[in-house]
Amino acid sequence: MKTVVISGGTDGMGRATALARRERGDAVVVIGSNAEKGRALGPGITFVQADLSSTAEVARVVATLRERLESVDALVLCANRQSPRRRETPEGLEYTFALYFLSRHLLAEGLRPLLEAAPAPVVVNVAGVGMTKGAIAWDDLQLRRGYGMVRAQLQAGRLNDLLGAGYRGKARYVLYHPGFTRSGDLSPLPAPLRLTLRLLARVAARPVAASAAPIVELVDHPPAARLTAVDRGKVLDPSLPTLDPAAAERLREVIERAGWR
Repeated sequence: MKTVVISGGTDGMGRATALARRERGDAVVVIGSNAEKGRALGPGITFVQADLSSTAEVARVVATLRERLESVDALVLCANRQSPRRRETPEGLEYTFALYFLSRHLLAEGLRPLLEAAPAPVVVNVAGVGMTKGAIAWDDLQLRRGYGMVRAQLQAGRLNDLLGAGYRGKARYVLYHPGFTRSGDLSPLPAPLRLTLRLLARVAARPVAASAAPIVELVDHPPAARLTAVDRGKVLDPSLPTLDPAAAERLREVIERAGWR
């Protein structure tokens, strides 16, 4: 039996992964904001309710799990939600930056002692590796100038790439881009965009189970390499510009100066 922790695990691929690992007899912990969806996961899955866009909430979750668990075999990072308009968390951070990027960094670092207590730990970061669109606004990470929903999502995706490139723990780190999948909460989006995405999903999107299947297997069979990047089934060359070690070190310095530990 393995212990699997999943952030954003009440919807889409996170949920599919949680249910599949429960069927294999694992101890599964799901972190999410929606209590009703958490209860709907059913018995055998521990649900921890938290707003992961809040750094204080992430710290509370980390403290709770470090108190309850002896080790973590797999940490699967899925939490994300689009925000059509710029908004800030109680700590004054741009919402997408805080949820899609910073919560993932804080969970991986905060749970590192539990990961390193496991024999063959793995971190799976579900984001957009392999994409070259988007850029990191190093002088305006909170996107106070020129915010756009797509711009915020792309920047957070590029930051997640660098988390993998710069990770220094014992765990194997997998950056995983599933491609267009019939998953995710579309409720924050304008009605016309929701309709368009649902229509596209009917003809072009992968089923949730198909996109989640590689994650389910990675729990049992972590890769040998320290960093593995997978874009829609293709293993990528780690020398990609979006995985630049120098940029990863720059991000580490930004994180350390801001005190995001």
